[in-house]
This record gives sequence, structure tokens and C-alpha cells, in this order.
Amino acid sequence: MEQRVSLITLGVADLARSRRFYEEGLGWTPSPVSQDAITFYQLGGIALALFGREALAEDAHLAESGPTSGFGGITLAHNLSSKAEVDAVMAQAERAGGRILKPAQDVFWGGYSGYFADPDGHPWEVAWNPFAALGEDGSFKLEG
Repeated sequence: MEQRVSLITLGVADLARSRRFYEEGLGWTPSPVSQDAITFYQLGGIALALFGREALAEDAHLAESGPTSGFGGITLAHNLSSKAEVDAVMAQAERAGGRILKPAQDVFWGGYSGYFADPDGHPWEVAWNPFAALGEDGSFKLEG
């Protein structure tokens, strides 16, 4: 298996609410291949999908027990080129209705990051990493 992620799908409780958060709040543009039951966003070389939580569980043959109240074992990350950009995105997410989990701050590994949760509780890290490069297209390149 190649070291590659092609698509991340978030199971959401309310697709319309999640679309408003990502599109109106964060300013993202949905892909034209989106449908009534699923919304796609192109993120550089990968894509993010929003799909009903129960439908996603059914599709994966998993038991659905309602929205989780704890950590689901995954975070998504959005890396930027400066601390100021991190602060701006954190503020934008909060204005859009995101919940700040950890305010942006200098972190033990030498970067600067904070966390917010989208309306379904999916945690996003917003970070500046001095040890990684961002391409002109926003692609993330691990240095090493």
C-alpha cells in the first residue's frame, strides 16, 4: 500500500449545518461532484467528504450508537506559513461556530498550534511548523 491518503470522510449529524460551517464560516468551495447526501471539498492532492454519520456507519458495516461524546481517535490538521495565519484561522473558525479546544500557543515540538472542533466535534489542529515546508499550492512536505 502506498503512503497516501486520498479522501477523508467525516460522519456528520446534520449535513446542512456542516456545509454552512465549512462553506459560509470557513469559506470553502464544494466540489461540483457533490450530491444531496454527500459533499466533497478538494484539498490540494486529497479531498474531504461530509456524509451523514448513520449512513457512513451503515456503509462501513459499523454499529451506530449516536454521536460520540469523547475523542474519536482522529484529528485533522491545517498547516500554515506563520503564527499570525494560525491566529487568523482560529478566529475565523470560532466566528463560524467552531468550538476552541485549545487556543493557539507555542508548543513543545517547536511550532505553534491550536485546536478547534467543527459542529460535529471533529477536532482540527491549526499549526505553523518550522520543520515542514508548504508548497505554493498549500501542499505539506515533511522535511527530512
